[in-house]
Amino acid sequence: MLPIATTLPTASRLPPPCRDEATVLQGLLAGLRRDGPIDWSAVVATATPWVTAVRDKPAPFWAMESLLREYPISSAEGLALMRLAEALLRVPDAATAIALTADQLGRADFSGAAEGSPHKLLAGLSASALGLAKRLLPAGSGQPGLLDRLGAQTVVAATVRAIGLLGRQFVLGQTIDAALGEARSARRAAPQLRFSFDMLGEGARTDADALRYGAAYQAALRAIAAQATGQGPAERDGLSIKLSALHPRYEESQLDRVLTELVPRVATLIDLAAAADINLTIDAEETDRLELSLTVFEALADHVAATAPQWTGFGLAIQSYQTRAREMIDAVAAIGRARGLRFMVRLVKGAYWDGEIKRAQELGLDGYPVFTHKHHTDISYLACAQALIGHAEIILPQFATHNAGTIAAIVGMARAAGWPRAADDPRPGLRFEMQRLHGMGEGVYREVMAALPMLPLRIYAPVGEHRDLLAYLVRRLLENGANSSFVHQLADPAVGTELLLRSPLQPALVPGQPAPVALYGPGRANSRGLDLAVPEQRAPLLAAVAGAAVPPVAEASAADVAAAMDRLQAGFDAWSTQPVTERAAIVARAGQLLEAQMARFCGLLAAEAGKTLGDAVAEVREAVDFCRYYAQQAAEKLQPIALPGPTGESNALRLHGRGVFVCISPWNFPLAIFAGQVVAALVTGNAVAAKPAEQTPGVAAAFTALLHEAGVPADALALLHGPGETVGAQLVAHPATAGVCFTGSTQVAKLIQRSLAAGDGAIVPLIAETGGLNAMVVDSSALPEQVVDAVVQSAFRSAGQRCSALRLLCLHERIAEPVIAMLQGALAELRLGAAGDVATDVGPVIDAEAHAHLSRAVTRLEASARLLGRTPMEARWAATHIAPVAFEIGAVEDLQQEVFGPVLHVVRWGGDVTALVARINRLGYGLTLGVQTRIDSRALQIAAQARVGNVYINRNMVGAVVGVQPFGGEGLSGTGPKAGGPHYLYRFCAEQTLTINTAAAGGNAALLTGEAETG
Repeated sequence: MLPIATTLPTASRLPPPCRDEATVLQGLLAGLRRDGPIDWSAVVATATPWVTAVRDKPAPFWAMESLLREYPISSAEGLALMRLAEALLRVPDAATAIALTADQLGRADFSGAAEGSPHKLLAGLSASALGLAKRLLPAGSGQPGLLDRLGAQTVVAATVRAIGLLGRQFVLGQTIDAALGEARSARRAAPQLRFSFDMLGEGARTDADALRYGAAYQAALRAIAAQATGQGPAERDGLSIKLSALHPRYEESQLDRVLTELVPRVATLIDLAAAADINLTIDAEETDRLELSLTVFEALADHVAATAPQWTGFGLAIQSYQTRAREMIDAVAAIGRARGLRFMVRLVKGAYWDGEIKRAQELGLDGYPVFTHKHHTDISYLACAQALIGHAEIILPQFATHNAGTIAAIVGMARAAGWPRAADDPRPGLRFEMQRLHGMGEGVYREVMAALPMLPLRIYAPVGEHRDLLAYLVRRLLENGANSSFVHQLADPAVGTELLLRSPLQPALVPGQPAPVALYGPGRANSRGLDLAVPEQRAPLLAAVAGAAVPPVAEASAADVAAAMDRLQAGFDAWSTQPVTERAAIVARAGQLLEAQMARFCGLLAAEAGKTLGDAVAEVREAVDFCRYYAQQAAEKLQPIALPGPTGESNALRLHGRGVFVCISPWNFPLAIFAGQVVAALVTGNAVAAKPAEQTPGVAAAFTALLHEAGVPADALALLHGPGETVGAQLVAHPATAGVCFTGSTQVAKLIQRSLAAGDGAIVPLIAETGGLNAMVVDSSALPEQVVDAVVQSAFRSAGQRCSALRLLCLHERIAEPVIAMLQGALAELRLGAAGDVATDVGPVIDAEAHAHLSRAVTRLEASARLLGRTPMEARWAATHIAPVAFEIGAVEDLQQEVFGPVLHVVRWGGDVTALVARINRLGYGLTLGVQTRIDSRALQIAAQARVGNVYINRNMVGAVVGVQPFGGEGLSGTGPKAGGPHYLYRFCAEQTLTINTAAAGGNAALLTGEAETG
């Protein structure tokens, strides 16, 4: 038996989420060896007959194993099927449905079954609808086809029928009553079957959605209770619920709302389930909600202990791909033991692996919260299974897996623990059950149940309309269709049984993914970040914010500016002739120093610029990335380039600094943009006069001091603070100015341009990044939840004070109303507050002048446009904050000026999307564009047509990453080249070609020597 924790855990007692994978695995394997080593040869012996029988008697065609054989996810057909399943049924208009169908079927071949298929007849019949639909599409040559005679509606109808077949196989019923009827029918053939119905309330974006999901859960519980059979929760059907479906802000940062609003909602469901003595399981969420889920579970356990202590049907799912799964089991057991309760625990392998990997990489975490090898998850699953069996007096283990080897291993563990008891044995025996997903693993469990008829099996059964659930199905297809998955390999006859059932108990020698810090390869370390969902990681930031004091920065006088420019011009020669590798090393060192002072700079950003904690962390990381990226780029690209030429001559292209570069940065990114401009100019050999925004000199002064500490000479960098009209204008017009790098408004950029053009000296380059009337185009194939997530992040994060922020949302007329309704609800859920409060979504605008300007803009819109929604705001924030707000306007052309704050304009569109993009282009700005569509060719068409610098497809349109999404626009939005891109440093350089006649001293010795050697 495993050692059982005796002290009551709290969420904070879980280990940190990103531990060393190898160390975690060593602990898991040591536990397995200590508590009952697994005889894998016995596992193979048990599972081999199951695998052989499945392959000899394949599951029905539409079962997962067979479907993956016909249409592997890695194939064009599998990908097309996945995309159509995810989107087609929800598209409301024929034109978009036809375009989506053409886009996906045009790249696939559904003409027949795969070679060697055991389901040729069924495969041919099922493919006929898809194949017919493809043949009805217009030919690529433009020649008319059957589409002209039968009509586009027929094409879509044929495809919809094919997708409907898929939906019926993976959704038990479109209503709970229909699902209960299917369950009754299934039990007539297999009485040991139980069901856990999943109403699939995916994460709510609005409180209305959450209340609707809650009502659906309540209705389902009543319906299940009315038809309950068997004795107690273990033998009865039950319900699975998602906490994120019951509250729109199920996040660690909103803990107060979660405890006061969500917990009572779940308690109501618990009361219904307990009264009917059926089971209720909380489904798993993403890793950043793990501690939160445990906190909520503990609070709900208190409710169960107070109201229904004898009820044994409450439980939760635990994902073994999380590196903390084993400790989570002990924590749940301790909660039950302290209260005298019994729980059900569903052990799954995990549902969000790719998302967890991406999040850790994007946040620059110390490691991954999930295992990076599939078989490491299998090791964890077995260790967790052993732990659940060890806690069997307090937990009913529920093992959800489609892997025959895992099933056989669990059966072996159970037998070692005395399962099953003899009929005449009076002692209580080990109880557990297996689980599978409806539509998957049918073949394997057909054989398992035949061999072990006493083993209970519960089916996790999706319930709901196909158009709502098929997006969920796609996730299951991706998980089970991956090349490394058992279900996929079971369907592949080329994978022998020995390989299919190989032991997972040998850890891999190397991680399955590079560490987040190594994301960009050996040449550049990714900046380290923080996970604000982890209390221990955000504590230093909170302390820094509480103690932040921004020292005053003296304004430069005209004399100060003149003296500084003279000093910088004099220092330029020494700095520019320093080897580029040395300059790059200094800049890289500055990045290291900045990363080490993350908390301090976050405190400064919150205090001086009103940055929320998340925005502050992201900005410090961006500045670190600029230092490292430009250092790497300089070392690689500023070396002399040898050029070809005639014999007896050498030619080289050399790059060097221009002189004194004036860098003028904005207040909205007072550290990241300031740092990016300054270090780019420095690393290329220029001296720099840096003028920060008037509102944020303290952050700039701190970074300037850090650069000097890293090794930048005092006569190569000077900070000059003051108004743009005086200090900025004097710097731009100074005769020593050899270049200007500016980020700010288009109007000021034009003033700088005119000032430079008016000078009598050298022609001075201007690098300008300005604002934009940034649009997002949403067609009717887009998923509304994803659209609203992207809109809220793009329009309202950083209080809308980003150059890249969304200003104009273009919604297809057929989905405008539901998306607007969801957006209204999402706006209502945002929280305004102090910048340093972890619960704050939207902080203050930069100053009173900006507040007054934005207030006037909102007032004008209230008179001329239709108010769609606004975030509630407490009176105490009225003087410093602008509540996020959305207005509907009549046409794209009604938006002519950028409103630099949390103000969104919404317009409806229909017809040809190319006409819409042309209208957006005519606005003259060209910074960012968002596209939300499931039609791949349409997305690429829009990107090709749009005259913008950055196009973001099916995601938010802010937060460009250095070296990943080089940032900058065209037209009224800037000159280029893109910041954080491979061409940026060249603009700071002057070029010199050096030609040497190597034969001048009497002949080409190298050539003559070569001839002599061969002559």
